[in-house]
Amino acid sequence: MADSNKFLRGTMILSLAQFLSKFLGMIYVFPFVALVGQQGMALYQYGYQPYTILLSLATLGVPMAVSKFVSKYNALGDYHTGRRLFKSGLIIMSITGFFAFLALFFMAPIIAGWIISSPDELSGNEMSDVIFTIRMVSAALLLIPGMSVMRGYFQGFQSMGPTAVSQVVEQIVRISFILSMAFAILHIFDGDRGTAVGFATFGAFVGGLGSLAVLLIYWKKRKPFIQKEMDHSTIDHQIPFTSMYKELISYALPLSFVGLAIPLFQMIDLFTFNNALTASASFTQGEAETAYGAFSGSAHKLILIPVAVATAMSVTLIPTITNSYTNDDKGLLQRQITQTYQVILFLAVPAAAGLMVLSYPTFAVLFGLNDMELGGYILRYYAPAAIFFSIFSVTAAILQGINRQRYVVTALVIGLCIKGATAYVFLYIMGPVGGSFSTLAGYAAATGLNVWAIGRFTSFTYIKLMKRLLLIIVLTVIMAAAVVVVKEGALTMFPLQSWRNAFLVECFSVIAGAGLYFILSVKTGLAGIILGDRFSVLKRTKDVS
Repeated sequence: MADSNKFLRGTMILSLAQFLSKFLGMIYVFPFVALVGQQGMALYQYGYQPYTILLSLATLGVPMAVSKFVSKYNALGDYHTGRRLFKSGLIIMSITGFFAFLALFFMAPIIAGWIISSPDELSGNEMSDVIFTIRMVSAALLLIPGMSVMRGYFQGFQSMGPTAVSQVVEQIVRISFILSMAFAILHIFDGDRGTAVGFATFGAFVGGLGSLAVLLIYWKKRKPFIQKEMDHSTIDHQIPFTSMYKELISYALPLSFVGLAIPLFQMIDLFTFNNALTASASFTQGEAETAYGAFSGSAHKLILIPVAVATAMSVTLIPTITNSYTNDDKGLLQRQITQTYQVILFLAVPAAAGLMVLSYPTFAVLFGLNDMELGGYILRYYAPAAIFFSIFSVTAAILQGINRQRYVVTALVIGLCIKGATAYVFLYIMGPVGGSFSTLAGYAAATGLNVWAIGRFTSFTYIKLMKRLLLIIVLTVIMAAAVVVVKEGALTMFPLQSWRNAFLVECFSVIAGAGLYFILSVKTGLAGIILGDRFSVLKRTKDVS
């Protein structure tokens, strides 16, 4: 029982840390865009997107895979095998990180050419700035892969604190460096935007140093305990390194691929956005980059806010689903899946609708009035992606929990193929919102396959869930209509000509919408059914099923 409580407590700590880390990673964008503008945000994304892909490839889902491996052999009383993996893993991950750094550093000119095939430096970012930004962020690849092994090793001992604290510290240090460096270069040293953004991306390396310091402190404190377990361990399976890493990769590959979902979709946008818009002759390079910054940086960060809840939930979901599936407790498994779907839909559907209806004042409040028309237009059509991002995240976790990872991989490949086939065409025909529609098409297909696979392999029936979804949609439509009325009324008194007016319109509309949705969901009993176990005040006897 104590071990179970320790595991649950650790999982909750890790989930909270991941949510906080992701939240910090979203809110820093608002002041950063105020400093460097949407074109500066586009330049930042030029460096950060390739870095994210290479980082994922270099680590291959290592933290969770190492955690699973070490936990398995520790449970068997074999602490030596986990330690051998830890020592060899540090060396291997450091080597893969070094080669990933070399690849990104020396391929920077080639990648820059893919991003902007026809440079127009009079209106857009200079190619030299793109290359500089990519090379500055590449340094982080020297640190992060090795750290992933340390985090996984700690987690294998059901010690989530080191990972949780190091993740939060990494974000705080990174964001502090990004904002202070951008401000100093632009406003103290009178530097240019390209230099400011390039040094800002170096924050990934500086944040990594902060995280590494935390992990080393924890290692110094925990090493005596770990060594004590080693000394009392009488079992050593003497597994060959080839078998050890074959088992590790079997854990890691599906986890890595799922984690790459959003970055891979964004990578397609990275290499098609500017080229498609400038080829249509409707946009200069500068205008295309502003649109890309608004789409991939600003709007994307906004829709990730509801997705962060789903991501945090999916971390805790795998062990509970696995336990129910392994014990063949079909009733509990059905309830867990139903509750998971319901919570995600209850939060994500109204959140997406709210962002669509309030796209212009929301963008103005958070990113200023300069690019409000373009940014609000993009956000309106991109907001529904929050629903698909959220559902894909939790359905992927459910399928991992029942050992059907290959269906997640298949779904993602299909989604990426659809995204890749439609991205350039949609952008060329529709303009900046084409990126939104190609993402929606790809994610809808991937999510649909996940949902089908869950139904097939868990015998899950969607009839009751569809009734709940229908009620959520009805309440959301009523809420959205009320928000439109309030927003239009507020706009007659506070036109979007100043930040203050945008803020007032946003406040009135959000309070009206959130308040109405909450009241309606309580009155219909929906909130009590979905959240009743968490908030006893919402419990009602009325059942909407």
